[in-house]
Amino acid sequence: MKRWVAGLAGVVLGIVACGAPRTDVSLGAAPVSAQSTDTTDLMVPARLGSLRQDDITIQLRNGPLLVKVTPLEESIIRLLAPDTYDRLHAIAESKRAEQQNRMQRPAEAMFLVSFFSYDADVEFQPEGVELSHQGRLLQPVAILPVTSGWGRQRLNQQDQQVAVYVFGEPIDYRLRLTVRYGTDDSDAWTSIIRKLDAERARVRARASGGHEN
Repeated sequence: MKRWVAGLAGVVLGIVACGAPRTDVSLGAAPVSAQSTDTTDLMVPARLGSLRQDDITIQLRNGPLLVKVTPLEESIIRLLAPDTYDRLHAIAESKRAEQQNRMQRPAEAMFLVSFFSYDADVEFQPEGVELSHQGRLLQPVAILPVTSGWGRQRLNQQDQQVAVYVFGEPIDYRLRLTVRYGTDDSDAWTSIIRKLDAERARVRARASGGHEN
């Protein structure tokens, strides 16, 4: 009887051990619920896309200001028309190198952010741009100006200032992404995802010599 009880206890312990989640961080195991941000399967050949920059840009109106936020993720900008892709790719590569030299850490995500004013003498707050993604509020670890007047933080009428925002955390662009500035926000990325998926299919068809839908 004692042997039978001891054997049963061993079986129960074995089942519990097999069913328990692994927590060995030395193996680099990620939680089951975590979704990979690897975009390898989203990559398509460059210069075969047809989208415009505004097609992949989140736009947010805040009083007299128009804020535009464009991802510089390679798998996304490859869906743009050739001249637009070349321009954004060059900006991304230049600012990625600048970020590496300044902070000695890679840029996990970069966005081209622009402020445009409909009125004269309007102030803008660069640090006011935030991203919300997978329950996290993301703020840039660096802001790298593209236009020379960025540091003044003021706009004349019909004026625009542009910078690249660098984030230290990876972003899964297949999921919801909210842009916030001040008290306003935009969830336009949800509809942009559908545009990207459709264009990605068209680019792959062009690359393979197939017919476009």
